[in-house]
Amino acid sequence: MDGSACNRIAPANSILLKGVNMHKGFDSRLDQGWWVLRIGLGIGPFLAGLDKYFNLLTNWPAYISPLALKILPFSGQTFMHIVGVIEMVVGLAILTKWTRLGSYVASAWLLLIAINLVSTGMFFDVAVRDVEMALAAFVLARMTEVRRDALESDISHEPNANAVIAA
Repeated sequence: MDGSACNRIAPANSILLKGVNMHKGFDSRLDQGWWVLRIGLGIGPFLAGLDKYFNLLTNWPAYISPLALKILPFSGQTFMHIVGVIEMVVGLAILTKWTRLGSYVASAWLLLIAINLVSTGMFFDVAVRDVEMALAAFVLARMTEVRRDALESDISHEPNANAVIAA
């Protein structure tokens, strides 16, 4: 079999193959994963941001690096209030039409939090968890791009509902 036969037929596991397991051009198995990530990464930051005002989950200022506390022009609690607003906005962005942007911001934000935690000399377990969540947020952003492209392609090819879209 020569190389020219490759890609003539889209593989059955292609995420952009229309067929039995498809919902608007995006594999339903990936769509479920997209929704789980979107809801989890949207609600989590929103609730953590809200808790920056109540400290019910933890004493948030304890996670601020001593180096950061030295350069902040205000108290650690005030800083956490600012962080809380940002986290709530990012969470809402992920839950609304700005999922892609919010996910990229969450990914970068979580990496910065992990760096802060490592610089405390403690909380390495939390830093590792935050890096893992940053990876999940990055994956959500990328899945959102693929999902958007699949949905846009589906709209532009709607009359030909059984067509195979090249991946």
